[in-house]
Amino acid sequence: MLSLVSILALAASTASAHYTFPSLTGTSDWQAVRQWTGYQSNGPVTNVASLDIRCNVGASSKSAPLTQTVAAGGRITFNAAPNIYHPGPLMAYMARVPAGQSASTWDGSGNVWFKIFEQGPTYGSTLTWANNGYTTVPFTIPAATPPGDYLFRIEHIGLHSASAANGAQFYISCAQIKVTGSGSGSPGPLVAFPGAYKATDPGLKINIYYPVPTNYEMPGPSVWRG
Repeated sequence: MLSLVSILALAASTASAHYTFPSLTGTSDWQAVRQWTGYQSNGPVTNVASLDIRCNVGASSKSAPLTQTVAAGGRITFNAAPNIYHPGPLMAYMARVPAGQSASTWDGSGNVWFKIFEQGPTYGSTLTWANNGYTTVPFTIPAATPPGDYLFRIEHIGLHSASAANGAQFYISCAQIKVTGSGSGSPGPLVAFPGAYKATDPGLKINIYYPVPTNYEMPGPSVWRG
């Protein structure tokens, strides 16, 4: 069982290590990923009611120079800089760009986002997070994904300070991609950012150190697997 001193030490040791997701494998930083305001700080978003929760600070209204092509059923890989450090879940969302717009012009507004991946903890004397230390983060585009332009949103949530509301730290990037293939699925459920989360959601307001949780409720909708 962890003592109060141990809990405080764990929290302190993770207080200053931040990270970003600036690129897709095969591209340079901020070429296919939207560059957000203040990215040099590596700092997180903490307000789930803010527009910043969508693609990070100011990134919804920006565009990246490139749109990366990936086949439905294929893999897309984000690079972390320097690496995922904090304990917490890893998720990925996609949003199909409406007709008449492109991945480089659309802001991702509305109930349009569907989750394609989530990775929670394993349980024991502490919670263990498989993504801790990741420098590259691969995802598979569901094979049934319809062709077209999409925004692809990676999200890692640091839970080291999440015992109070708005203590969870969101590390987010949005990439611009074009999905090819003949997929004809109907992705869902669809959610909006902001709107998908509340600061008091049990997966966002949680003490992960003591007492050690025996279950964890992933934030957001269920995963669409195509």
